[in-house]
Amino acid sequence: MRTFTVQPDDEGIRLDRWFKRHEPGTSFNVVSRWARTGVLRLDGAKADPGDRLRTGQVLTLPPAEAPDPGAPVARPAKPLSAAEIEYAQSLVIYKDMHAIVINKPPGLATQGGTGTTTHVDGLLDALMYDTRARPKLVHRLDKDTSGVLLLARTARAAAHFSKAFSGRTARKIYWALTVGMPEPEQGEIDAALAKQPGSGGEKMHVDPQAGLAARTVYSVVDNAADRAAWVQFQPLTGRTHQIRVHANAIGHPIVGDAKYGGKEAFLTGGISRKLHLHARRLLIDDPDGKILDISADLPAHFIESFKMLGFEPGQATAEPYDDTKYADTPEGKRKAAAAAAKSRRKAHRGERRSRGQG
Repeated sequence: MRTFTVQPDDEGIRLDRWFKRHEPGTSFNVVSRWARTGVLRLDGAKADPGDRLRTGQVLTLPPAEAPDPGAPVARPAKPLSAAEIEYAQSLVIYKDMHAIVINKPPGLATQGGTGTTTHVDGLLDALMYDTRARPKLVHRLDKDTSGVLLLARTARAAAHFSKAFSGRTARKIYWALTVGMPEPEQGEIDAALAKQPGSGGEKMHVDPQAGLAARTVYSVVDNAADRAAWVQFQPLTGRTHQIRVHANAIGHPIVGDAKYGGKEAFLTGGISRKLHLHARRLLIDDPDGKILDISADLPAHFIESFKMLGFEPGQATAEPYDDTKYADTPEGKRKAAAAAAKSRRKAHRGERRSRGQG
């Protein structure tokens, strides 16, 4: 028989989840059989796959079973080269016992896919540092979106941060360059989003009937007449491509976003054709209650575009949206309601136009 002591990182997780973390070669069917026959024990008592674990408990289980000779054998991961390790570590902008934060460059995918061989997930072995565990992805950025990407260093931290992102307590602030200037200069875009039929789930669209609620607040930081605007976005929900779809829905696509803005998403005059969307700042509590407040510098193409349009990145800070700012004033409530209504009307007009084009 084998014995294991439950560690703090596994506090509160289900027993079947413990096996996925620590004994991935043991299938759920095997765990269930061990539980039924009474050979799976927690502190000497019969255990069930759904039991929640507590730190310090002693788990007893039989020797590992021989693998099925017909089962496919996973290929070991190819070791990272010295250049790949150096590259991955050059992206790190913050590190503590719970988290590693990188400034993801545009063009680097978060995870692999068809035709994608280089991605953050494939570089995580380079970011173990003084631990034996790979950091864990707890949220994503689109391949062409740059900026703050947080990685959890332990299973406990991963569970905590994942809950913060899914529960919307994490605050993410993005900077973008849009075609034209949104009006009003600050407001809320309230437009439900759904997967666009025929896109294989790769594209979203505004769908008031079947879509999931999606809300984004924005404010214009600076503008170059009616040509372009530097806009700060903060998503209050977490739908796929939310900021990109919402920006396009109100008639001001993000510069370089051909997927949603088409040919209208590009500016002349030498402005880069790359996507101008950057996760500038993240505020999130860590497992010990400390607030992590991380900002990421803009990528080179973004800085160059700012220079060409006369914007100064240092003139503004990425401040989170304060939903109580106007709560006590009738005028503030009226303005907030009017801005939200206007954004919804623009979004719905954009949806009707896209249907007509399809």
